[in-house]
Amino acid sequence: MFKSLFVPERLFRLAMWIVSLVFASFLIGLGSTIIGDLPRIEQPLTLEQFADERPLERARAEIRRLRDLERDLGDRRAQAALHLTAVSNAYQSARSAYSNWIATRTATTDPGQDAEVLQRTRELDRLKASEREAQIALERIEKDLLDTRQMLAASERTERQLVEDARDAYESAVFRQEFRVFAWRLALTLPLLVVAWWFVMKKRRSEYWLLMRGFVIFALFTFFVELVPYLPSYGGYVRYAVGIAMTAVGGHYIIRAMRSYLARRRQVEQQNEAERRQALAPEEALKKMTVNVCPACQRALMTTGDVVPDYCVHCGLKLFDRCRSCDIRRNVFFPFCPKCGTAAAAAG
Repeated sequence: MFKSLFVPERLFRLAMWIVSLVFASFLIGLGSTIIGDLPRIEQPLTLEQFADERPLERARAEIRRLRDLERDLGDRRAQAALHLTAVSNAYQSARSAYSNWIATRTATTDPGQDAEVLQRTRELDRLKASEREAQIALERIEKDLLDTRQMLAASERTERQLVEDARDAYESAVFRQEFRVFAWRLALTLPLLVVAWWFVMKKRRSEYWLLMRGFVIFALFTFFVELVPYLPSYGGYVRYAVGIAMTAVGGHYIIRAMRSYLARRRQVEQQNEAERRQALAPEEALKKMTVNVCPACQRALMTTGDVVPDYCVHCGLKLFDRCRSCDIRRNVFFPFCPKCGTAAAAAG
C-alpha cells in the first residue's frame, strides 16, 4: 500500500549496501592475502629435522647402498634364470634326441655305434653339469638377494625408529610454531574487531556508515573465517572454551538488549496516546502499518467482525481519523490528506 512512497529511499539503501559489500570484499581480499602469508614467517618443520642427524644419515646411506645392490642382484637373478632356462632346454632337447637314437640303435643292434653312444652320453653329462652349475649360480644370487632384502628391511626399521624417536621434539616444535602463527593472526584480528565494535557503537548514524559497515563485515569475516578455524585445538579445550566465552558474551548482550527494550516499552506505555503518537517517526510508522503492525506496541493490528480499527486494540494508539476539510478517513501519519491535500496539522 505504502511501498511506493519509499522507492528512492530503498534504492539508496540498496546502493549503500552494495557499496558496503564491495568495500568489504576488497578488504577481505587484502586481509586474506596478508593472513595467507603469515605461515611464511615460520620455516616449515619436518619430523626428520629433529632426528639424530649422523645415525640417520648413516642409516639412509646404507639403505641407498642396499637398494642399489638389490636392483643389481635382481638384474643378475633375471639373467641367471634366463641362462638356466636355456641350459635346461638344451639338455632336455639333447636327452630327447639321445633317447630316440638309443631306441634306433637297440632296434638295429649295430656294435659299430658303441663309440657314438659313449660320446652322446658324455655330451648329455656335460649339459647336465652345465644345468646344475646354472642352478647353483641362480640359488647363490637368490640367497644374496634374500640377505640384501633382510639387511635393507633392518636398515629401514632403524631409520623409522630414529625418526620416531624425534616425534616428541617435533610435536613440541610444531605446537610452538602453531601458537606463534595463531598469535600473529590474533594480533591482526583483535584490533579490527575493536575498531568494528567502536564503529557499531558510535558511528551508526554517520554519513560514512556505508564504508564503516563494510569494515565491520570485513572484521567479522576475518574473525570467523581467518581466525576461529585456526584456533589451536589442545584436545579441544581451547575451541570449546572460546565457544563458551563467545556464547556467554553474546547471551549477556542479548539479555541486556532485551531488558533495555522492555524498559523502553514500559516507559512508552506510561505515556498518553498523543505523546506516543508524536514520538513516532511518520515513515517508520507507515512501514509498520503496511505490514499490519502497530507502530507503538509493535503488536498485530486486529479487527472484530466488519469493524475497521481506528485505534490499536492493545495500546490504544490512534491510527486513523477524519480530515476536517473533506471528512475522508485518513491515516494519522499521513502528512497531507490523500483526497483534498490539506496538511495534517490543519486537517487534524
